[in-house]
Amino acid sequence: MVGRSDDWSLIDAYDYDLPPERIARVPAEPRSSAKLLVGTGDQPYTVTVADLGDLLEPGDVVVVNDSKVVPARFHVERESGGRVEVLLLAPQGVMFEALIRPNARIRAGELLYLSGSPVFRVHEGGTESSGLRIRLVEVLGDAVFSQGEIPLPPYLAGVTIDPQRYQTVYAKRPGSVAAPTAGLHFDAPLLADLERRGIEIVSVDLEVGLGTFAPVKERELARHTIHSERYRVTPEAVEHISAATRVVAIGTTVVRTLETVAHGGDLVGSSQLFIRPGFDFRCVDLVLTNFHVPRSTLVALVAAAIGSRWRTLYEYALANDFRFLSLGDAMLIPTNRPRGTDVLRWSRPDIVPSTS
Repeated sequence: MVGRSDDWSLIDAYDYDLPPERIARVPAEPRSSAKLLVGTGDQPYTVTVADLGDLLEPGDVVVVNDSKVVPARFHVERESGGRVEVLLLAPQGVMFEALIRPNARIRAGELLYLSGSPVFRVHEGGTESSGLRIRLVEVLGDAVFSQGEIPLPPYLAGVTIDPQRYQTVYAKRPGSVAAPTAGLHFDAPLLADLERRGIEIVSVDLEVGLGTFAPVKERELARHTIHSERYRVTPEAVEHISAATRVVAIGTTVVRTLETVAHGGDLVGSSQLFIRPGFDFRCVDLVLTNFHVPRSTLVALVAAAIGSRWRTLYEYALANDFRFLSLGDAMLIPTNRPRGTDVLRWSRPDIVPSTS
């Protein structure tokens, strides 16, 4: 069953049955051989990501997130001898925000050890986000970062994957604790094909964190608070995006970044933008995205772009052997941004490039 409610305000509207065997546990090889569901017309059909150039045209600008996944997961020991997992999320002044599991008995001031040496000190403070307790930890020396693991989603427990295969080929700036997974489908031949066709590729940066993958605990979607994620957009990127025939966002992190700026955000900042049905797209025309976890904010973003048609496309994917979630296949969909109008992609005059 896809969509257990017609009320967009409830998380039930973004639910569907995902058989465990449909969750991809290995990535497609080569990268661009992953299936691509084309949902831009009346009837969906299947190609591969390698065919993306056939679906675009000169003047389109493809925008990617070049954030790099960092080895942010650590299995450490408590002073008492128990073991916990620490997932660093983002710098917070001289501290790091972190998820510690289990955390019920973790005390402020406690040291956590790796190979017999202290690597973290837990501090007072922290917040609650989507039912998750975010702690503040102090990192005791830069050497600890060479001992971490690349975090994988919980549904990939037990999966062994080359850390480089969980990076995009264009990853540059370290900072994410999860991959911008739509970009995992891109490889050198696909990038070269797009450039040969006159389709420009532009990079932005959003550090994928808790805002992207935190589960929704509230029944009413409006009560869910998205954790902030840091992003950067260069003035050069703004210039190219503003001149695009169409803006093609590779992944939901790119959508959130571009629409944050288009709705008045600074070029460098933090986004808590929650895109759900009723959202006014001001920049993005097309989205290439994977198939997402049921009852998630990412399914809500897809519904914001194409309304109830998301159910038709997910039913098509389930019926046609598409692979789901981070290592799975993808789809290409439009947004509700008005076509054939003079709507500005960027709403702030101070960052719209001069035409003089």
